Amino acid sequence: MMTPPDNHSEEGFLEHDHVDCAAVMADVYLLLDHECDQEVRKRLEAHLDECGPCLEAYGVEEKIKRLLSRKCGGDRAPKYLRERLTIEIRKQVTIRRVIADD
Repeated sequence: MMTPPDNHSEEGFLEHDHVDCAAVMADVYLLLDHECDQEVRKRLEAHLDECGPCLEAYGVEEKIKRLLSRKCGGDRAPKYLRERLTIEIRKQVTIRRVIADD
């Protein structure tokens, strides 16, 4: 998962247009994998349209995903593994937010 660029303030990274950048980055693979509903897709895309650092991080994640897909033969992880990883990523985002708020 990407972290905020050095030139992007922590305050600006955590809150942008009422959407949490860390939460957007935690959900970016849902968008990349077409595994989110229309409402979530619209929220993520709207945020990416307005937030340059998140858009840049999204682009990096998209390139990594394409590279892995090309090199790994496009195998898809089992649903239980994808769900477990999503939960773990969200936990880390929450932990980082709590630490950043201290």
